[in-house]
Amino acid sequence: MLIEIYSQIHWLCCTLVIIETQLFIMNITSRFEYKRPVWQNVVIFTLGFWLSASLFLDWVIMPSLYISGMMTQASFASTGYLVFWNFNRIELLSAAIVLTGLLALNKTQADVGNSKELRWWQKGTILFAVVLLGISLANTYLLTPQMSATGMQLRLFASTPEIPVGMNLLHGMYWSLEGMKLLVGSFLFGWCWKQQ
Repeated sequence: MLIEIYSQIHWLCCTLVIIETQLFIMNITSRFEYKRPVWQNVVIFTLGFWLSASLFLDWVIMPSLYISGMMTQASFASTGYLVFWNFNRIELLSAAIVLTGLLALNKTQADVGNSKELRWWQKGTILFAVVLLGISLANTYLLTPQMSATGMQLRLFASTPEIPVGMNLLHGMYWSLEGMKLLVGSFLFGWCWKQQ
């Protein structure tokens, strides 16, 4: 059953990537008169994909697993770790692409003009991209392994698995980081979208 759910989640994520790519290509080809730098388009596409996939995981996949009763099964921690292990790697890749794109934009736009206001905004966006990378690193290497270890069922003969006490604190930290990621990512998306 877990393998079927994982394969369905994998299929949904692949479908989401294909749809996002097609929409991105349609958007690029339909606007010939509005030229953006290539790195700016890469950052916009990556942030759009990353934030929409994150919302999809947090508001569709995880609640559906919770409602279906998987949280009461002993294998829920390992299934959650498997799902988040894959997604965290996508987040790390996305954060690296966003940071690289903003660094490249900063370099190319620094050669064009020297406006102090523009330079301040560019440095701020790089700082925000570093924050996004830090959030991804914290989710990947701190929270996900700790939540998985806390949720593992080690008592084989327990009648009903209980949610460990420390799990609520870890969930609070996760949702705080997710909120910060969505806020910072949305700001960067909006900034990149408005720039010409």
